[in-house]
Amino acid sequence: MAHGLLKGKRGIITGALNEQSIAWKVAELAHAEGASIVLTNAPVAMRMGEINKLADAVKAPVIGADATKDEDLDKLFQESMEKLGGKVDFLLHSIGMSPNVRKGKAYDDLNYEWYKQTLDISAMSFHRMLQSAKRTDALAEGGSVVALSYIAAQRVFPGYGDMADAKALLESIGRSWGYYLGMEKKVRVNTISQSPTMTTAGAGIKGFGGFYGFAQEMSPLGNAPAEDCAKYCITLFSDFTKYVTMQNLFHDGGFSTTGVTPGMMAKATGEE
Repeated sequence: MAHGLLKGKRGIITGALNEQSIAWKVAELAHAEGASIVLTNAPVAMRMGEINKLADAVKAPVIGADATKDEDLDKLFQESMEKLGGKVDFLLHSIGMSPNVRKGKAYDDLNYEWYKQTLDISAMSFHRMLQSAKRTDALAEGGSVVALSYIAAQRVFPGYGDMADAKALLESIGRSWGYYLGMEKKVRVNTISQSPTMTTAGAGIKGFGGFYGFAQEMSPLGNAPAEDCAKYCITLFSDFTKYVTMQNLFHDGGFSTTGVTPGMMAKATGEE
């Protein structure tokens, strides 16, 4: 049931690849809640994914943009304001990719050129995006920005590789921009640390099934589904969270603050 939480608002959603993507579900829900949106992704991702199917469903224009290129981002914001008829009220950063992880390079044996790409695509793109939004004066007063993160920014998860470093940088960028944009335009910036989620990106991580199962066992509420992460994003885009900013918000069924569960104790002691 829609509640009109985003009625009259305009937004840009990045990273919707297919129906498993959190960004895809955010787009669907934002549309249902009354927002007008623009969809964007890198040209290569657009060729691989199904973004045009989503665009038809939510009646949104698609603007291709490489988030590692300033000129592409400037064009994205300028064209988005034209198509939406005004400045942007909300922005979702859902961009992440590691060549090292994709090609099975362990954290202690990284290819540093690929490492730079990981940081550029998965974290610096967030800074570039907000700097471009400021440069083009694209964000509306009192707007909201959300980026998707993961608890590997704080804890070691073998197999997550250099993406953990990227997520730590992403969260730091969110805090810093939250200060500057908050002081300037009352724009709030937050990151959401989501449960392991069965997306195309997640499936590309070695041992992801183990991450997922462990988190499911450890979380009192179980892993948070992508649909519920989308709902959380919508609350942060809405006017109900005008004073929430510079936070890394865990949306993980309680995993981040659970020390141990009886089920995990039984498995560790062999008393299942």
